[in-house]
Amino acid sequence: MNNLDWIKELVLTEQQMEESGVVNLSSVNPEAHLEEQTLEFMRDIKAGFIEASATFNQYKGSALGTLKIYGISNTKADFMLFRNGYKLIFSMKRPGEIEIYNSLMSSHFLGASAEQEVKPTDKDSIRASWGAYGELQWQNRNLPVKIDFLIRHYLTRFVRESTK
Repeated sequence: MNNLDWIKELVLTEQQMEESGVVNLSSVNPEAHLEEQTLEFMRDIKAGFIEASATFNQYKGSALGTLKIYGISNTKADFMLFRNGYKLIFSMKRPGEIEIYNSLMSSHFLGASAEQEVKPTDKDSIRASWGAYGELQWQNRNLPVKIDFLIRHYLTRFVRESTK
């Protein structure tokens, strides 16, 4: 287990019960936990994109057409990839739901068929669901999401779409 912050919360809750003399059986706030986990997942995705983008830029070798990553102001963890006027945006819509969209959509980007017309409002999303023992599972179209594959998928499509 790499994230043991829950132990700190467990100890703090126990200390508060000892100090107040009141037993709090509902110490875990599921909505706050969901928001915290969503922000952590967004940070993990961003870190993966930073690493992948740095590697791409290193292999590319020139400053022309490099990938850039920016945080989005007035948000807790939203960010975007930028290249040649194209933007790929990752945004927390609400705790447990992340939207992914491109500012210059095309049917190729979302994997839609060529006959479909994709509007700028079309978005892809990743949603959280609770698994056994309180495990939060991230899914896209009811299939499990692994960050490495998510990054590979979106970065590949983004590079292809943003090529000039």
